Amino acid sequence: MFRNLIAQTVLAALLGLVVLWGAVGVGVAQDVSFAPGWTLQPEASSLQFQSVKNEVKVESSQFATYSGEIAADGTATVRVLLDSVDTKVDLRNVRMRFLFFETFQFPEAKITAVLDPATFSDLAEVRRKTVVLPYTLDLHGVSKSFEADVVVTFISEDLVSVSTGAPIVVATEDFNLTAGVEKLEEAANVKIIPSSNVSFDFMFARNAASTDAVPAVVPVEPEQVALEPAGNLDAEACKGRFEIVSRTGNIYFPSGSAKMDSKSEFLLDSLAEIVTRCPGLMLEVSGHTDSDGPDDANLLLSERRADAVVKYLQVKGIEVSRFVVVGRGESQPLVPNDTPKNKWKNRRIEFTVVNG
Repeated sequence: MFRNLIAQTVLAALLGLVVLWGAVGVGVAQDVSFAPGWTLQPEASSLQFQSVKNEVKVESSQFATYSGEIAADGTATVRVLLDSVDTKVDLRNVRMRFLFFETFQFPEAKITAVLDPATFSDLAEVRRKTVVLPYTLDLHGVSKSFEADVVVTFISEDLVSVSTGAPIVVATEDFNLTAGVEKLEEAANVKIIPSSNVSFDFMFARNAASTDAVPAVVPVEPEQVALEPAGNLDAEACKGRFEIVSRTGNIYFPSGSAKMDSKSEFLLDSLAEIVTRCPGLMLEVSGHTDSDGPDDANLLLSERRADAVVKYLQVKGIEVSRFVVVGRGESQPLVPNDTPKNKWKNRRIEFTVVNG
C-alpha cells in the first residue's frame, strides 16, 4: 500500500503543480502567454498520500522535497524526490526507498504537461475553477499519460493555488511496482492494497517580470533529502537497513556465473554509503542459490558471488576486514524451490551484522 500511495501521491502532486502553473500564467496576464513563468512554492504547499494495509488500517504519508516550474511557452514540469518519502517511521521510509521505489536506481518522479492558455483565460474573473488536465508521469522507469481533475484558485496577481478536488487513485501495476508491493508485504508481514489515494495543495508564485526565462529546476541529490538521521547511524538503524537491503533482489548475476551484472551497482553504491555510516560493525555477506544443480557446485557458486560483492565494496573504499564471506548454497531457501518465481527469491545475497 505504501508503494501505491507513494506512486499516487507523486501523480497527484505533479498534476497539481502543472495545473497551478497554468492557472497562474493565464489568470494574471489574460493572454496567450505564461510569461515570465511561475515557480512552485514548496514551503506553502503539501503533497500527501494514503495507503491501506490489512484491509482496514489507513496510513497517511507525504513527500518532503519537490520542485516545479512553468515556462513562458506553457511547458510545465514537476519533480518529486522519492528519497524524501516521509511515513513518520525511519525504517519504514527506508523500506519504501529500497524495496518499493528503488530510489538507488530511480531517484525521482517527473510529471510534464503542455498548458493551453485559453483554459485559464477567465481565472482572474471566476476566481476558482475545476479543469481536466492531461499529463505524463515518469516513474520507476515507466512513462504513462493520464488526465485528472484539479481545482485552481486565483489568490492574487502573483499567487495561484492548485489542489485536488477529490483524491487521485494511482495503481502500482501501471509503473511496474507490483514486485515492490510484494517485497513490502513480506518485509512488514502485512497485506497492502495495490493502489493509493493522493492529495495535494500547491502554491505557485509568478516570477519577477525582469526574468527573461524561468531558470531550470536543479533536482536535489537524493542523499540530501532522505529523511533520516545525519552522520553515523546507531546499531539498530544499521541492522534494519542491512536487513532491508538483503530483501531488494537487486544484485544480479548471470546463470551459473559469479560475474556481477553492472546494473547491480545502483544498489551496491547505496550500500557502500550505509556501511560507511555504520563504523565498527562487521558484516557477514552470504550467497544463496536455488536447488538447481549439484549441491557442491551451488555452495561454491554462492561463495564466489558473495566474494564478488565484497570486492566491489572494497573498491568503493570499504575495508575488506569488515566483511565475512560465506557461501550457503541451497541450504537456506526462503521459500520452496517449486516455481521460477520462488527460485528467483532464493537466489540472493544477504547482509547480516555479526558484532554489536
